[in-house]
Amino acid sequence: MLGTHDLALFVVSGLLLNITPGADSLYIATRSMAQGVRAGVAAAIGISLGCYVHIFAAALGLSAVLATSAAAFTVVKLAGAAYLMYVGLSLLRTRPALARPLSTVAVAPLRTILAQGFLTNVLNPKVALFFLAFVPQFIEPSASNKPLAFVFLGVIFNLNGTLWCLFLAWATARAGSIGLGRHATAWLSRSVGAVFVFLGVRLALTKQG
Repeated sequence: MLGTHDLALFVVSGLLLNITPGADSLYIATRSMAQGVRAGVAAAIGISLGCYVHIFAAALGLSAVLATSAAAFTVVKLAGAAYLMYVGLSLLRTRPALARPLSTVAVAPLRTILAQGFLTNVLNPKVALFFLAFVPQFIEPSASNKPLAFVFLGVIFNLNGTLWCLFLAWATARAGSIGLGRHATAWLSRSVGAVFVFLGVRLALTKQG
């Protein structure tokens, strides 16, 4: 279909990759538990929009540039690392006084959460390189329009990933509604903040290739 092959295998593989815990899942879970399902949905939509940037950029060859240009990879990598550490440090500053019942905490406006999810995803060059490495395996070598086939597969992958992220937002919001104490909520935010700082440092130390 549209110059692709083994579509069922692609869907199954994509779903398995989507449910693997990572920075995106962690961000959605944190926002959902702290502010409720709407915040988790906003984070999921932001991450989904960020993935579309990578999909279309990869289809147009930008990901190939990231894979071959050390300078481009370094710029995007350091920008992404800085942003992850900024988000992490912000969470580390959470105080118990802000930790009211998880479903009512207003840590950030929904538009800010969406933008953070978007930027956290877009500024991670490993996402671009993932699409470049994974998607082409399911494109027919003889496909007449490889960019279109790439976008087709990328959209399928991202739609499935978005459905998973929305479920994750709902599930973690429900868990948060059970009610962790004010201090427990603050420590949860701090713990996740520390993980984000770690992810930022690790991303900054990532080598190309």
